Amino acid sequence: MKAGFWMAPDGADDAITLLPVGGDEALDMRRKANFLATSSAEELIRRCPLAAGLLPRLAKTLETQSAAGPCQLFDITDFPAEERELLSQVLGEGEVAGVAALTDGVVAQVQESVMAGLWRVRFTDAAGAFVADYLEVGAIPQAVRKAAALAGAELSFGAPPQGAMNVMPVLAEIRERMAAHRPGDAAHIINFSLLPMNEADMAFLQQSLGDGPVRLVSRGYGACRVLATGARNVWSVQFFNAMDAIILDMLEIGDVPAAACAADEDFRDSAERLREIDEAYFR
Repeated sequence: MKAGFWMAPDGADDAITLLPVGGDEALDMRRKANFLATSSAEELIRRCPLAAGLLPRLAKTLETQSAAGPCQLFDITDFPAEERELLSQVLGEGEVAGVAALTDGVVAQVQESVMAGLWRVRFTDAAGAFVADYLEVGAIPQAVRKAAALAGAELSFGAPPQGAMNVMPVLAEIRERMAAHRPGDAAHIINFSLLPMNEADMAFLQQSLGDGPVRLVSRGYGACRVLATGARNVWSVQFFNAMDAIILDMLEIGDVPAAACAADEDFRDSAERLREIDEAYFR
């Protein structure tokens, strides 16, 4: 097993890979070639007036969006396949991707575009069938927050296992901070890179918190994995170096961790970038 709060199952070499749930579009962050620079792009753009008309609206929304503000949704579920494919090529795949499990087996597949703060969110039902497709402007998609809210509101735990060292005061601290947290409060951090916790401690902590409904990966300057635990507002946040070794391992008790969210300055930069694309290829 790999070290850290979240440990990969035996035999899993890559603990940071997120597999897509249904569909044939991977959430693997690989950069695609610039489709808009190819010879076939001009003809496709002429056939896709819905996509062309949506870009200025997205840019205007990005200009006025704030990280603390409510998300703005753009439903593209009923767009023809060509229109949605063109939007996929224009928006590309940014640094953050993941999945959020909602009620009744519905799963949201989340992919940030190359314009930070502009997201593609696709929903599948319990059978894995596609049901909805949205573009969303905001710090983090609403589906992530809604899924995270499904985690348990209270934390209970039994007697510590033999050999445990520090897990009980850590669990008591988590339970206290969970009860005290209010939306918008600063996150409370428990840094396992500084706190002495043995294998028995970490195993019991993971067992007590359980698995949560959200998995996110950010691949900006290095890799970061953000996992909701089974306890509401308790997140595992791990940073990795180029060798996939954990360099920072912590729990955050609070709202969705900032490592996965767009910041205020991202929206302005993204609006400018999207306007440049619109003017260069669609006008």
